Amino acid sequence: MKPVRRGTPDFLLLFLSLALVAFGLLMVFSASSMTAVTDWGDPWYYVKKQAIAIFLGMLGMVVAMNIHYSRMKKWVLPAFFACLILLVLVPFFGTGPKGMGVHSWFRVGPFNLQPSEFAKLGVILYLALYITRKGEKFREWKGGLFPALIMLGFIALLIMLQPDMGSCVILVLSAFVVIVAGGARMKHLFGIAVTAAAIVSLILGMNSLRGSEESDYRLDRFTAFLNPFSDENGIGYQLVQSLYAFGHGGITGAGFGQSIQKLHYLPEPHNDFIFAIIGEEFGFIGSSLFLLVFVFFLWRGILVSVRCKDQFSMLVGIGVMGMFGIQAFVNIGGVTGAIPMTGVTLPFISYGGSSVIATLLSTGVMLGISREQNKQDAADKPEQPERQEPEQPQRSAYTRPAARHYSK
Repeated sequence: MKPVRRGTPDFLLLFLSLALVAFGLLMVFSASSMTAVTDWGDPWYYVKKQAIAIFLGMLGMVVAMNIHYSRMKKWVLPAFFACLILLVLVPFFGTGPKGMGVHSWFRVGPFNLQPSEFAKLGVILYLALYITRKGEKFREWKGGLFPALIMLGFIALLIMLQPDMGSCVILVLSAFVVIVAGGARMKHLFGIAVTAAAIVSLILGMNSLRGSEESDYRLDRFTAFLNPFSDENGIGYQLVQSLYAFGHGGITGAGFGQSIQKLHYLPEPHNDFIFAIIGEEFGFIGSSLFLLVFVFFLWRGILVSVRCKDQFSMLVGIGVMGMFGIQAFVNIGGVTGAIPMTGVTLPFISYGGSSVIATLLSTGVMLGISREQNKQDAADKPEQPERQEPEQPQRSAYTRPAARHYSK
């Protein structure tokens, strides 16, 4: 029997991820060049920093895709507790945008390290390992689901202390994707959903009754998507400018580099609102093509995940793809006014060092899963017997051909 060769990563998944990263770098240049000239005197300023982050992310992706899932399980707890320590420290020693009271990242030289971006992957890995070890006991409440919810609630609380509503929402929803895929009972999930809705309503109600300027601002920002033009120069300014970008793009777009809204009309066009620049420069057709490629990437990743025979790998893959899909939905929904704006990056596309590094690292985990899956498929494939040529009868040199008989 021939030895099984090491599995290769899913080529289509790898190609799509690299294509998205390349397109993202191109859009960062288009969206940030004018801002970079005004603020730093260099149109390539943000592109250079994004390229460095992509390079570091690529290194992490290569390392992650070469780690076997059995070895990855040994690193889950150390990585998770490292993220936990950083989340505990960042509200006290971290920094953030000036004048906003936000402490979301650590300053590391010329770069910012945002722990919440890596905590998303850490929580997914931790829950996948926890569910795998619990087995059927995970379907129980006290000894299975409840301890996982306590951990998840503590992580969400640490992120809210920064505060970072967008990252908290994505982390919690991604965790619930893993919990549902892990086989949690529906009655437990329904009870959790009702309780969570009641807590959110209570918090919003208390903030409105308190009547402070900060609480009123957060509530108005949360509900601004319902009618942004009622205060288009105030709380609805960003969304209104984003909608203007889509309107200017129309069906075919204004052309690459021809965006008007990036000329200091739309704040941070290379970050949270980069999809608005895509819509303005490439129009409805270009935006739709981009969304099709992104959805195809998600579909390929989900297909790789559900084919895994190892439960841990399957849960990690489903969680990572769920995280990408949820974050893209939250970003695009906020930019288009479909849902409240929470301020999160668009995976693979938006400017942000921690975001792109964490995204590529998560993609490397997915490619490692696909590598082991291809290895298993090659091992399970039945070996084809070698085709043998039929032996030809040998004739002696002295054998005379048989005489022919002719009828008279």
